[in-house]
Amino acid sequence: MSENGLRKGLKIEDILEATGGKIISANSPFFTGVSIDSRTIKEGELFVALRGNKFNGHDFLQEALTKGDGAIVSQSPTNHRGKKTVILVEDTLRALQNLATYMRFRKNIPVIGITGSNGKTTTKELVALVLRSNYKVLKNPGNLNNHIGLPLTLTKVQEDDEVVVLEMGASGPGEIKELCDIAKPDYGILTNLSPSHLEGFRDMDTLRKTKLEILEGIKVAIVNADDTFLMDGIQSSGFKGKIVRFGISNMAELYATNIKLKKNGSIFLLHIDSDSIEVCSKISGKFNIYNLLASAAIGSIFNIKIENIKSALESFKGVPMRFEVKEDKGIQIISDVYNANPASMEEAIKELVRLKKGRAIAVLGDMLELGSYEKDAHKRLVMWMSELPVDIFIAVGPIMSSVASEFKGEVYKSRDSFEAKKILRDICIEGDTVLIKGSRGMSMEKVLETLYAI
Repeated sequence: MSENGLRKGLKIEDILEATGGKIISANSPFFTGVSIDSRTIKEGELFVALRGNKFNGHDFLQEALTKGDGAIVSQSPTNHRGKKTVILVEDTLRALQNLATYMRFRKNIPVIGITGSNGKTTTKELVALVLRSNYKVLKNPGNLNNHIGLPLTLTKVQEDDEVVVLEMGASGPGEIKELCDIAKPDYGILTNLSPSHLEGFRDMDTLRKTKLEILEGIKVAIVNADDTFLMDGIQSSGFKGKIVRFGISNMAELYATNIKLKKNGSIFLLHIDSDSIEVCSKISGKFNIYNLLASAAIGSIFNIKIENIKSALESFKGVPMRFEVKEDKGIQIISDVYNANPASMEEAIKELVRLKKGRAIAVLGDMLELGSYEKDAHKRLVMWMSELPVDIFIAVGPIMSSVASEFKGEVYKSRDSFEAKKILRDICIEGDTVLIKGSRGMSMEKVLETLYAI
């Protein structure tokens, strides 16, 4: 493969070799990138016409060919006059995934996979930041961490990329294995295991087994030593590679001491082998220290100096919609609205209590996709919160509302985030500290519109 081919993008010969496709018409000899969205495809890019439950990319083929330079399809297009390249395959999704694997091995640079129940996106961003001290890094944007987003990322590998960092999500058994079959990671980070997406996993043992699928094929596993459920699974997995542990409480190769949690950030002593250095992080919460440690562990493995690791960690300002601490008109706001499960809820509530000065108000939306565990998880969370110095609880959604009576303090029930923001507008006063959190489907960011309008 020539350097020119890699720099300019995908050669048509590469696409045919990777996908086993057949040329219907040919024009462009190479493509600058891959797109699955006819609305945003750019000139020079190749459109992959995916079929979904609610859409069929072939319905938008003509628009995509007008804007882009070609397409991969699984059905012959009608009214096509051969002005753009069209390649026919049996399955467009499989073609995209095969193309991603082809690109991954064409350059054959180290690939790091990151999975777990919480902290994947933050850890991915931190790992990329740390590695950029010495390397050119490709990472998946946002949380494009599934069987479509991950291969799309791999199609973007360029000649000068030196490391790939991939977040890997799963909502059911076998999905991490599927992603690993596409990306073939060399290193795997396991952040933690806690109840999430149990609707697809059925139980925690199945969730653990799925997340541990990342161990197949990797040579180094970077794992949370303080997560005993995770560590038990690793010990019984038969994993033969190297294990690097990070933690705060239990024995680990890389750990933090002298932790001081602040309103916006934390200070701790980072220990790597025989070296140690103070880190002043801009992201809040004890749970984020684990994400920082996991990222430092990767830096150490890739021989980045501890001073450069410190600099990278300290420069990170966080991920939007994930535990942002703000203040507006005398009201302290903890915005953690991207998603929620029982473990992340507990950590956020702990921070609410730690940061409160006046009243503590918890605006909590339903935790979705917990399956049969759903009602019990919400009830236990509210009962646990009731023993803490939380003054007011606004339950958002039918599940939270159904267990709201378990809270001993002042309680309000709301059907959705729109109703919750009206309640909050009526009761919120200067000096309050407000936590807003819930699953993505609850649109908890809508509650924030009230606070900024007060």
